[in-house]
Amino acid sequence: MTPHPAAADIGFSFADPYAVGLVFIGFAIFAAVGALSHERERAFSASLIYLVLGCGAAAVINVAGFDWVDPVEDAGLIDHLTEIAVIIALFSAGLKLDRPLTPKAWGTTARLLLLAMPLTIGLVALLGSVLLGLSAAAAILLGAILAPTDPVLAGDIGVGPPGDEDDHEPNFALTSEAGLNDGLAFPFVLAALFMIGEGGSGWIGEWFVADVVYGIAVGVAIGAAIGLAAAWSVKRLRDAELLAPALDGYHAIATVLVIYGLAEVAGAYGFLAAFAGGLAFRRYEHDHAVNASVHEGAELSEKLLELAVVLLLGSMLSFGGLGTPGWEGWLLAVLVLVAVRPLACIAALAGSKLDAPSEKSFVAWFGVRGVGSLFYVAVAVEAGVLAAGERDLVVWTVIACVLLSIVVHGITAGPSMRRLLAPR
Repeated sequence: MTPHPAAADIGFSFADPYAVGLVFIGFAIFAAVGALSHERERAFSASLIYLVLGCGAAAVINVAGFDWVDPVEDAGLIDHLTEIAVIIALFSAGLKLDRPLTPKAWGTTARLLLLAMPLTIGLVALLGSVLLGLSAAAAILLGAILAPTDPVLAGDIGVGPPGDEDDHEPNFALTSEAGLNDGLAFPFVLAALFMIGEGGSGWIGEWFVADVVYGIAVGVAIGAAIGLAAAWSVKRLRDAELLAPALDGYHAIATVLVIYGLAEVAGAYGFLAAFAGGLAFRRYEHDHAVNASVHEGAELSEKLLELAVVLLLGSMLSFGGLGTPGWEGWLLAVLVLVAVRPLACIAALAGSKLDAPSEKSFVAWFGVRGVGSLFYVAVAVEAGVLAAGERDLVVWTVIACVLLSIVVHGITAGPSMRRLLAPR
């Protein structure tokens, strides 16, 4: 009879990695419960705590010599984990937004997408070329990866849940920008990968037709259609007492997975589809009870995935990895947060409905870099077109920027929200 593995060793056996991992996860969940209990007062305290816990795990992993996840070797795992976190956050963001879909109502968002994002890509690409010595295509890739405002980590500085009447323009701008720019950055990421892998310009026509026009239009159409169908089904099933209200949240998860899966099967942008699905769901039925309960399910899943991604990010850190970008890469990360994003936004928002300087400053400052950027850099690694030196430099520069963003935006989010919402 083969002995059970736990009984295979003679005498005492300590520090089994699996058991240590269970203890760590338990403490992480305790920390998450405490952090999320006070998220209104300290919007990013949860992410900061997760990052600290992840860094603690990294120290144990490095000292003990455990085999662990590597941001380059295990890019596929990171790709899929961040992918799920982003699509749920995007669907949740769409559920929150109740403005009419008119150019006037979404004017600030259009400025951030059509002006600020391309400016950000260009400025980051310039810095990547000058500071890091990246090739033009790799520099553009870095710019596209770092351009989007993250829908997962920016969720707490956006608008409130469905039914919340406090729709302040700066919060709306950040939520709607984060909802759309992740999907709209994808064509730039693909263009940079084509520049590296294909070379020349023969790919431009097909890229524009397939990856810009088709990918965007079909993604939005699929998301809107499935979102409307899902909202219709929830209403009918609840009216027929075939769906328990307590299970509404699971409907949100099923809906966004179907939306994203169908969009990807069709070769369209699943991120745009997920956001469009949330928008369509919200507009079909304005019953706040239904929308709020569906949103709660999506938001809970989003928070758990945020915990997983940030813990994983912290646990992957090593002195070797953090030293890969050099002082130039860390300087670039600082400049992205304190100069590039603010300057691009201030230029884009000139003459917008954000009249107060404090409102423009709020939107300009909170260009949070996070889970979406980690997804894109994993996609770039999996594409396998970057030379090893540029690949590692891009990966760890992105990680440096995300780490700094979690810290500096985490510290400033609470005070900034209180100043913005203070009675005048």
